[in-house]
Amino acid sequence: MPMEFKVIREDITSRARVGEIKIGNVVIPTPVFMPVGTQATVKTLSSEEVKDLSDNIILSNTYHLYLRPGIDIIEEAGGLHSFMNWERAILTDSGGFQVFSLNELTKITEEGVIFKSHLDGSYHKFTPEKVVDIQLRLGSNIIMPLDEPVLPNTDYKTTEKATERTYKWAQTSIKTFKTLKEKLTRKPLPKENKKIEILRDENYHFGIVQGGFFKDLRKRSVEEICSIEFDGFAIGGLSVGEEKEKTYEILSFTSEILPKEKPRYLMGVGTPEDIIFSVSVGVDMFDCVFPTRAGRRGLFFTSLGRINIRNKKYEKDFSPPDPNCDCYTCQNYTRAYIRHLIRSDEILGYRLTTIHNLYFFKNLMRKIRESIINGTFQQLSKEILSLYLKE
Repeated sequence: MPMEFKVIREDITSRARVGEIKIGNVVIPTPVFMPVGTQATVKTLSSEEVKDLSDNIILSNTYHLYLRPGIDIIEEAGGLHSFMNWERAILTDSGGFQVFSLNELTKITEEGVIFKSHLDGSYHKFTPEKVVDIQLRLGSNIIMPLDEPVLPNTDYKTTEKATERTYKWAQTSIKTFKTLKEKLTRKPLPKENKKIEILRDENYHFGIVQGGFFKDLRKRSVEEICSIEFDGFAIGGLSVGEEKEKTYEILSFTSEILPKEKPRYLMGVGTPEDIIFSVSVGVDMFDCVFPTRAGRRGLFFTSLGRINIRNKKYEKDFSPPDPNCDCYTCQNYTRAYIRHLIRSDEILGYRLTTIHNLYFFKNLMRKIRESIINGTFQQLSKEILSLYLKE
């Protein structure tokens, strides 16, 4: 059965849309921002806290979980949902981006990639088949195939070769997914974990469009990847490096030619200004480590724009980080106190900034959905961009 996705409302002034993804009994409103729990945790937060700070879905990382603690351990725990006590949806990326970005000695073949662990220097091989197998054993709800991303300044010939390989691997991935899904057996869970037991068997597969910054390669990749029976489509290769104007141009071009009846996922992008533009061209799903990683460094996203709490001007500022925010952090702590915590490398400081930033992004996505439904998306866009582009 294909994944259930429906478009509820479309904006009349742009390609923005409100929708809904159903995975088992979990409903995910779109556009949605997925907090990143790379190693089966959103750093400093419990799963219970993340439930309140997300829209029913998080992202975790195949590469990191494969290396530590290892798939066998997570499988023995009953899958990733059970391992981390998470009763909502999980999307796992393939680990391809990490393989290419964290490993200088990565070797690419037609069969897959050979890479060196950043933990202990041991060598490993990821193939399209292995990556799908790992994610199914994890019990991931949305599985991503192994692909070959390229840097923005990569030449045409190299980009073309990577795009061709991504298509070949995608074909292998969907075949492997269908075959292994039928054969899969999982460890039974206690009765009190019945919800997780049902959810971990809801597995779907997205395809990834590549093509770098060449429109003809993007078009070819869309046509090739969309010829495969994927449940949704991700736009890869746009999260780092290139100037915004060019990135937005390629994103708009790519999103417009993707099927309207399936969700569109922009990988690794998640600043307020990027989200606003991406939603306006029809993107439904986002993930990014920036809100949490930047938070741990003292950066707040607020209704007033970005605030770097490390700045000396906040040393005696006893107001909340965001006076217009109802999150736990802003209701209980001051800028001066959090500045002290962050500068002292106290874990509470990291927790408080993370709580606020995830609350901000969840609230931002809610406002975006409401504005599309109410016909005020353009007004909201101008408000957000006036705050975040001026910086």
